[in-house]
Amino acid sequence: MKIFGREPALWLNSLAGVLGLAVTFQIGGLDATEAGWIVAGCSAILGAVAAALTRPIAVQAFTTAVATIASGVAAFGYEAAPTHVAAINGFVLAVLMFVTRGQVTPAVATTPASRSV
Repeated sequence: MKIFGREPALWLNSLAGVLGLAVTFQIGGLDATEAGWIVAGCSAILGAVAAALTRPIAVQAFTTAVATIASGVAAFGYEAAPTHVAAINGFVLAVLMFVTRGQVTPAVATTPASRSV
């Protein structure tokens, strides 16, 4: 399955990056804690969906875990500014998508076999 000629995992990871960019520009006037929860939550949820849509699952799951942990540590471990949390998340997603892109493929949709009558 492809969306506009690209795999869903690419779109989902890009969406997570765009949401991180929105936090970077502090759209909505978020404080550091709110931004951290949003960035880490979006990374985790969108990454889990992307992992379900790709094979092998482990590569996307690893990308998701690293991006979520990096943004969580930045937000809650070091009390970084929302812009730093979003920038770290976007950077980690971009690097890991580039590194792992060649190792994943879209999951094959399972459809019932058509019977010829």
